[in-house]
Amino acid sequence: MTGSALVVIDMINRYEHADAELLLPSARRAVPRIQLLLERARRGGTPVIYVNDNFGQWRSHHGEILETALDGPHADLVKPLIPDKDALFVLKARHSIFFETPLAYLLGQLDVDHLVLCGQATEQCVLYSALDAHIRHIDVTVVRDAVAHLHRDLAEAALRMMEVNMSARIRGTDAEDLPL
Repeated sequence: MTGSALVVIDMINRYEHADAELLLPSARRAVPRIQLLLERARRGGTPVIYVNDNFGQWRSHHGEILETALDGPHADLVKPLIPDKDALFVLKARHSIFFETPLAYLLGQLDVDHLVLCGQATEQCVLYSALDAHIRHIDVTVVRDAVAHLHRDLAEAALRMMEVNMSARIRGTDAEDLPL
């Protein structure tokens, strides 16, 4: 395999969960950066995969989750990131983008061996997803200004752990070596 994919984690969101107030300021800063990554990936023909919580609604599909988020109180954070017609969508129930999802199979079908991760939350879903990619021998780049966090200190520690323990590349959206 020799390709990359941009993975947008949990950004289709109503922000009505218990710790949303902690996440919102950081999400507001990350959204414009994620939007830039989406534009860059789409221009370059890089697959874009949205991996999103299903919020416990096992009968939901990606269109319904998007519609629900757009009807929510923070639609302004969702609108710039709406999946286009070529975007792929995987539902997840837990923190990792791989746990009990078809993502590994999809990556194999796409010949993808490098993930560029953005989304939320750095110290939770992004961290666990990077670990699960690492144990699957999938290279990871985390775009530090395109991930949102609940706690800055934990996010910084998580980025450091991903870099040191998982050989993840930590870059900014302006990095020229992003594989998009």
